[in-house]
Amino acid sequence: MPLKIYTFLLRIVAPLLWAYMFVRARRAGGDWQIFSAERFGLYALPWDGEAPVWVHAVSLGETRAAQTLIKQFIDRGERVLLTHMTATGRAEGARLFAAEIAAGQLRQQWVPYDFSGATKKFLRHYRPRLGILIEREVWPNLIEYAQLAGVPIVLASARFSEKSQKQVQQIDKLFLTLMRDAYAGIDLTLAQTEDDATRLYEVGALNIHVVGNLKFDVVLPVVAVDAGRAWRERLNRQVIAIASTREGEDAWFVQALARQESTALFLLIPRHPQRFDEAAALLEQAGIATVRWSALRHNPQSEQMLAGIKVVLCDTLGEMPFFYAASDVAIVAGSFAPVGGQNLIEACALGTPVIVGPHTYNFSDAVAHAVEIGAAAQIQSPEPLDAAQRAVAMAVYWLQDQQGLNEKGRLAREWVGQHTGATTRILQQITELEAARAQTSPILH
Repeated sequence: MPLKIYTFLLRIVAPLLWAYMFVRARRAGGDWQIFSAERFGLYALPWDGEAPVWVHAVSLGETRAAQTLIKQFIDRGERVLLTHMTATGRAEGARLFAAEIAAGQLRQQWVPYDFSGATKKFLRHYRPRLGILIEREVWPNLIEYAQLAGVPIVLASARFSEKSQKQVQQIDKLFLTLMRDAYAGIDLTLAQTEDDATRLYEVGALNIHVVGNLKFDVVLPVVAVDAGRAWRERLNRQVIAIASTREGEDAWFVQALARQESTALFLLIPRHPQRFDEAAALLEQAGIATVRWSALRHNPQSEQMLAGIKVVLCDTLGEMPFFYAASDVAIVAGSFAPVGGQNLIEACALGTPVIVGPHTYNFSDAVAHAVEIGAAAQIQSPEPLDAAQRAVAMAVYWLQDQQGLNEKGRLAREWVGQHTGATTRILQQITELEAARAQTSPILH
């Protein structure tokens, strides 16, 4: 009954949800194709061949996190169906797996809306032998119809904050056992931490194991990393990256930079492309000498062009490994506005010390551990402009002690190395799940 009520109300409020997606798409950029046939479970191309492994990576971060896991399946000869909710996730998937897509080893689609008809059509069309949800995105109808279709569902590298738990519990106050039934319907839940596992159990998940965070298994492109380090060496100037800024944060950091007299070069890297022009306007209004990375990246004289420049506005996509490799310190944003923080692990993997803001609930355990061992620092200030100013001041202060900076970088690399292996543990758990299902399946004569 809760599922029927939910499905009925979902159809009624669908126009409001589409309006929300339209607004979000305008903010985040890219073509979300909100009314495309794919989102309603209709597909122009048939699926040819054996049943695929279906991996759902909702957005950019989840797509990057899933990279090593997907590569493992493809290396085993599996074909992969990769779905997304956002345009940034789909664009990143297309970039990461361009060769596999061209070879027919991987296909990308939008995940269907959680209407009963759309989910049934999706599952009938692709008939996946396994579904893997990366980190989050548990939809009641999708889980229900996967069960009915005999498709085992795995929630992998699952993160589940206190905020997420409260949201799920609020939904169940309205819809009785809707979300509890959905989480209980997941065949295997592989949590990042013990705290995540406990919270997931409290909302209904059953077969739970702690395997760690896929983001620690990140494989950064060697060519981009080497190019970033070589560029920094030629530049012969200290560099501070202000990375993955979210809406509102650019203004705070521009104000902080306007007051900062350091000779360091600052890289301002908005997370979403639609804010590149907005950030450029803020820098111009503040009178800060700025150049766009798109005007530098293919110019052999780029180092000379930076004389007298204070900020490089990084207005391209997919180059974060280069920027982190080129930086002496990284301020990882998304944590100064109350949006939960962005991934600090990539910077740490390269030995780039990190500073984050007060809002890191998406990465709370990772931040706490990195701060504890000295690989990162967290600014605690209730006022966002003050937090941004303090972060910039701290980064500049760190630059004055090269030995201390090297030690922080060493600790950051070691910290990442100590937490790798989630991909292997996830694959092992999936193998055991499939073996157990094979033993309990009826034998046909």
